[in-house]
This record gives sequence, structure tokens and C-alpha cells, in this order.
Amino acid sequence: MKQMTCIVCPVGCHLSIDDNLKITGNRCPRGEKYGIDEMTNPKRMLTSTVRTTLSTHPRLSVKSRTALPKGLIFEAISVLDDIIIDKNVKIGDVIVTNIMNTGVDMVATANIQFDTHPGRTI
Repeated sequence: MKQMTCIVCPVGCHLSIDDNLKITGNRCPRGEKYGIDEMTNPKRMLTSTVRTTLSTHPRLSVKSRTALPKGLIFEAISVLDDIIIDKNVKIGDVIVTNIMNTGVDMVATANIQFDTHPGRTI
């Protein structure tokens, strides 16, 4: 029997899952779905950074639009290590489409603006 705490909502139900994926301890159907998903195909959101060529902001924060399979997180981070941003980016812009063929996009969580007029003070 596996024990875990449901993180779908703030209640934090204490779930028990047996070998047949029978869930007990959940107060709502979401807890049952979470327990089954966590036992069969756990997923996690990924937050990370990518490099930029902008000296004042050398890193741009990114996150996965939805959760990725937990077993692919470190490989996805390796993909992000090779990304270098050299253009303006707005929050929500897709930085990597369909990372590792998961159907999940990595999106910017910050804006960066490259100076279009070097040497000009605004």
C-alpha cells in the first residue's frame, strides 16, 4: 500500500493506494484521479531558465505550459541548456514548441527587450 498527500487542492487529503490502484482517503474525484495518475504516469511542471545574449538579463525564466512526464524532466532541462534567446520576448511567448515530443510547450515567464538603438539613452 502506497501513501501520499493529494496536491490538487488546498485540502491535502491523505491518500492510500493499493496494488490494484484502489484509492481511499480522497474527499473528491480529483483526488482519485491524482492518485491513479501519480502511480501510473507521474507528471510535474518544469520551471527553469534559458540563456540570452542580453548582458543585463543573461537568463530568461521559462516554464512548461502543462505538466511533463516526471521521467523526462532532466532530459528536458538538457534541451533548455542549448537554447539562447537573442530577440525580444514577452510573457507567454513559446520558447520551445513540443519539448521532447511531449506535446508540451515551454513558455517565457518574463519580458526581455533588446535595445534597438545602442548608445541612445531613453
